[in-house]
Amino acid sequence: MRYHNITKDDMKNGDGLRVVLWVAGCDHCCKNCQNPITWDPNGGLLFDDDAKAEIFEQLDKPYISGITFSGGDPLHPANRYDVRAFAQEIKERYPDKTIWLYTGDSWENIYHFPLMKYLDVVVDGEFMFDLLDVTLMWKGSSNQRVIDVQATLKKTDPSVPVLHCPDYYK
Repeated sequence: MRYHNITKDDMKNGDGLRVVLWVAGCDHCCKNCQNPITWDPNGGLLFDDDAKAEIFEQLDKPYISGITFSGGDPLHPANRYDVRAFAQEIKERYPDKTIWLYTGDSWENIYHFPLMKYLDVVVDGEFMFDLLDVTLMWKGSSNQRVIDVQATLKKTDPSVPVLHCPDYYK
């Protein structure tokens, strides 16, 4: 896996203060994407032990709510396995921290991935510039959904997502 940045004390990509890992690789190539530099799966830096230690140093802080995987797309084939392994390690080491993931894919295509059992929230859907709405929490366009992963996976039909904090949305 490769990455472009690790953001600390982030308040825009999930609830609370978070650390964000911006991975490299995205096939969605959304119009007016905020991070087109992250599209190339061979771009950025190799995710190594130093990068992992930097994230753990942030997660060790009691005021950090958790980690957000963004990019690029953490579910790009170049990232999927490593993101799952790292999310599992984080969940085992920090069971009280939340894990958020942003993907351009739809919940209906990904809910069966083994990675989902380690995630708390998924923001799904491609960014659509025509549906841009800067008043929305944690997402850029109104087609995107902020999904409570664990509540959804407990349902009889997990293909129908439960929204996370639906009172925040129009």
